[in-house]
Amino acid sequence: MADAGFFDAGPDSPLALKAEGEADLRVISALVQDAILPANELSYDSKARRLALLINRFRWEDAEAARREKREFERVRALLIVNDVLKLQSDGLSRDADTVLELLTIDWQPGADGTGRLLLEFAGDGTLAADVECINLDLRDVTRPYVAPSGKAPHHPE
Repeated sequence: MADAGFFDAGPDSPLALKAEGEADLRVISALVQDAILPANELSYDSKARRLALLINRFRWEDAEAARREKREFERVRALLIVNDVLKLQSDGLSRDADTVLELLTIDWQPGADGTGRLLLEFAGDGTLAADVECINLDLRDVTRPYVAPSGKAPHHPE
């Protein structure tokens, strides 16, 4: 008999989600809110029509339990992959390796026949605009959770 591992099913299992519609996209957008990444952890392969971001995702799905149990908040490394990208534009984003980006939200602007534009909005007014054939995103945790270095949950005053 082998020991249980991180990738076994359970309440703290790594996330592996797919978005194929607007409702799915809202879920993924909420889960990646306040994710941070160095600008050089963003990759676009125009031939494969794929945008990939290796993010440090705040574990929003665990935040309430952490508060209740009076334990530290967690982050986890995750891959956010946007498929079927026809064109990518950026505005206000530096690709310098020393630049740290904070992803705030992913918005959808529908176009004709299922096409549209995904807007990845970053703190500091930076935006990635991906013209896509359809909504087709994957979010997959790739490491074990770790204690959030700040020790705090992100906060957005109204």
